[in-house]
Amino acid sequence: MVMASFWRAVLGSSTEPDCSADGVEFWSNPEHGGWLTKQGEYIKTWRRRWFVLKQGKLFWFKDSCVTPASVPRGIIPVSSCLTVKGADDVLNWLFAFELSTPRETMYFIADSDKEKEEWINSIGRSIVQHSRSITDQEIVDYDSASIASQLR
Repeated sequence: MVMASFWRAVLGSSTEPDCSADGVEFWSNPEHGGWLTKQGEYIKTWRRRWFVLKQGKLFWFKDSCVTPASVPRGIIPVSSCLTVKGADDVLNWLFAFELSTPRETMYFIADSDKEKEEWINSIGRSIVQHSRSITDQEIVDYDSASIASQLR
């Protein structure tokens, strides 16, 4: 699978579901889930995908009916991410945000400003939680500006 090879090169891990899901039950009780539009890696078209954030991994699927038999279209381990922040001005598109790794910046578009902020907060908390060892009491609600300053 070409896409899996690309993500292994970018993130240093496999995006094939059996390898990188690491037993995460993505179909049950996600930390955050919902529709986002993301740009394809090779063919730069924008496609609507169902995203699930759970246990430090961001999974995406073609549809919202996620079961144990579902196969993720891709997986991003948030521990490899550096920042998550708004990108309306970068893309000239409302409700856009970006997720950056050491080698790449990925762009996403939410359906509303509220959803965009919820995704930024959820992914930001997950980045902080999985980038160092902290207790649940140390996890607080972050806005996009504080996330960037926390990760410097």
